[in-house]
Amino acid sequence: MDPAERRSILVVDDEPTIAEVVARYLERAGYETRTAPDGPSALAAAASSRPDLVILDIMLPGLDGLEVMRTLQSNGGRVPVILLTARGEESDRIVGLRRGADDYVVKPFSPLELVARVDAVLRRADSDVEAHELLGFGDLEIDPQARSVTVGGREMELTAREFELLYFLARHPGQVFSRDQLMDQVWRFPFYTDTTTVTVHVRRLRAKVERDPANPEWVQTVWGVGYRFRPESR
Repeated sequence: MDPAERRSILVVDDEPTIAEVVARYLERAGYETRTAPDGPSALAAAASSRPDLVILDIMLPGLDGLEVMRTLQSNGGRVPVILLTARGEESDRIVGLRRGADDYVVKPFSPLELVARVDAVLRRADSDVEAHELLGFGDLEIDPQARSVTVGGREMELTAREFELLYFLARHPGQVFSRDQLMDQVWRFPFYTDTTTVTVHVRRLRAKVERDPANPEWVQTVWGVGYRFRPESR
């Protein structure tokens, strides 16, 4: 990786050993890293030098990881976030995904797998912004260069993953994708067995862009199969 093109990763964990190991593996993979031991320090680090991705422990002193992620998003950024936590129950995963996480890794984890997930999240973000076609469907407009979505002229606050999901579906109007296919194409994890994240992100996306999320006009469910984007204007 060209040093001038090195991507910056912020690693936030109150366990110094974990933060150091993760940072070391990321640096070996060509990334530039910074570490922070708590929530306030993480926000300060992100404000002083915005990272390309944040690896964020949920259980942090001062300010927990979910609150840190919410603050990062509310500050107008769409920085991808991978959550780290020792809690592996499905309910905890869903909470993290609903709050806007791009991925979720349960401790203990393989540092090499974490690096692979970082690669995949950033690769997906890069490939999505390479396409510059502005998409318009009635009063819905998707601008891949600005990574913005407007409905009726009003910009919607989407997370990175929500944007990528909507943009992928909108680029293939009328085509039905299963949850497994969306995990492969949007999340880039064909081996990922828990497709709950797809359902969660579709629900959150509808809440933001649909006039009536209970009766969606654009992001529709094809029962027993998956989801499709309906291109007809309102």
